[in-house]
Amino acid sequence: MSGVAVLKGGRSLERQVSMQSGARVEAALKRLGHAVVGIDVDHDLVRRLRDAAPDVAFVALHGRDGEDGTVQELLEVLGIPYTGSGVHACVLSSDKVIAKHEMRAVGIPTPDSLSFNETAFKELGAAEALDAVEERLGFPLVVKPADQGSALGIRFAASAADVPAALVAAFSYSRKVLIERYVDGADLAVSILDSKALPVVEAIPADGLRYDFAARYTIGGTHFACPAELPDALTARAQELAVRTYETLGCRGFARVDLMRDIATDELWVLEANAIPGLTDTSLMPQAADAAGIGFDELVGRVLELALARAAER
Repeated sequence: MSGVAVLKGGRSLERQVSMQSGARVEAALKRLGHAVVGIDVDHDLVRRLRDAAPDVAFVALHGRDGEDGTVQELLEVLGIPYTGSGVHACVLSSDKVIAKHEMRAVGIPTPDSLSFNETAFKELGAAEALDAVEERLGFPLVVKPADQGSALGIRFAASAADVPAALVAAFSYSRKVLIERYVDGADLAVSILDSKALPVVEAIPADGLRYDFAARYTIGGTHFACPAELPDALTARAQELAVRTYETLGCRGFARVDLMRDIATDELWVLEANAIPGLTDTSLMPQAADAAGIGFDELVGRVLELALARAAER
């Protein structure tokens, strides 16, 4: 039995998702016989961690401060082992722009894109270059915050007239935006557990439209096919790309890689990696684990064991 601090909540825009993940993790750890303390991350985190003196922290935070290396750096300073990826991998994965550059450097296919920060538009006249951006990437475009998860702030621009509003929406979530070529096709996700790919999940929104925030976290908002109904070769390719992305970004323990399957060509494109995948009732990693014969409690237990094993090796 271990003393486990489950870090959840926090102040990011994904707070409620994190609270749901954290609650499920806490319940599973208690069923597994661990002594568990849940910590809703706030300004007194260091004091609460020192008071609790846990053997290990289970990081169930999503979004800024929890998934971008901030809390991981703090746990390193305090000498507390923790689940999931380390600081470096979290920094890379949380910034979609940096992650895409890392992927391109090793030949992982990811949709063409450009990125701009607020300074480019406010002080360098980037708006005057939008015609060149549109010519390079074509339409439709996807405009998204560079450092948000759960599809927050994502907008689709079907024409030049849609771009300004999409940029405003994305900038309301982040100081840097990513403008990406749209891939028309199926949303796929491959979760990784201890460097091994789990079955592929396809997310099919119930309304036939976008796999957005509401579709992700509303019960019944999305139908999930797991394992996804793909040709064997395509399944193997998706899993291979996911593991390569996981390794390229330096992830460890567990993670999820999101891809698109081009409906016209069957090509696969990696969109991003999530260093701390959701563990809610509608999250994709638990579904993939279940399809592989790994129940939720076992999944949580294995993630914890990997963290403890790493700590023992130091």
